[in-house]
Amino acid sequence: MVINPVLYARRRAANAIFIALSISAAIFGLIWLGFILGALLKDGVAALSPTLFTEATPPPGSEGGLSNAILGSVMMSLVAVIVGTPIGVFAATYLAEYGKHTRFAFVVRFVNDILLSAPSIVTGLFIYEMLVKPMGHFSAWAGAAALTVIVIPVVVRTTENMLLLVPNGLREAASALGAPTSYLIRRVTWKAAQAGIVTGVLLAVARISGETAPLLFTALNNQFMTTNFNGPMASLPTVIYQYALSPYEDWHRLAWAAALLVTATVLTLSILARMLENKQRN
Repeated sequence: MVINPVLYARRRAANAIFIALSISAAIFGLIWLGFILGALLKDGVAALSPTLFTEATPPPGSEGGLSNAILGSVMMSLVAVIVGTPIGVFAATYLAEYGKHTRFAFVVRFVNDILLSAPSIVTGLFIYEMLVKPMGHFSAWAGAAALTVIVIPVVVRTTENMLLLVPNGLREAASALGAPTSYLIRRVTWKAAQAGIVTGVLLAVARISGETAPLLFTALNNQFMTTNFNGPMASLPTVIYQYALSPYEDWHRLAWAAALLVTATVLTLSILARMLENKQRN
């Protein structure tokens, strides 16, 4: 085989340039990420205090915390995960096990991709028109519904990918033993993809943890501690939005603390999800 030295040198130069540009882009992004995390740690850690988890959001000039916002975020996210996870898992199971190559499955994947990439504010407007306006008031139920719409496509995409990684040999072995399809899915496929399904749920929780726009249109906010889903409810993203735009320094400190809590939650969930995903793939 004869190698053209000019062509070889040109390809090596192009490859070196491409690698240099890729590394430069990665470093550029990491530098700005470092600035953001540095500012967040600098102002967020300074705002942390025991009262942050024991007292509700205060009026201007008063001492307080974020307990009502933390509780509201946990409650609405929990409802969204409880409702959205089964829907997402069963939809992904149909796409991976029953209708893998059907036209209907193609439509479902297409719609799911649209929901996955749709701006969250559109989801908030949709739930506002469907629930808030007919009910005549903001509510935590509407906020949980908006978060559910965001959870479902994330769980569908991740779960389908993980189910497709399950070796067909396991399915064939179960079928050879006379196991019906429903039993095969419950006892073999789901069990083999268990880590991947949990990964999808964790990624969905990380996705909804910092969503502000859907909650502004649905659950709005509440200065007081409440567990009533029929009324407005506070959440960390809406508190960050409201307090960061206020002229009060004490509210700014709480906004930094809330931002640190949300970032730490998202980072932790993302790391756990990646670890489980790698375990599933291996």
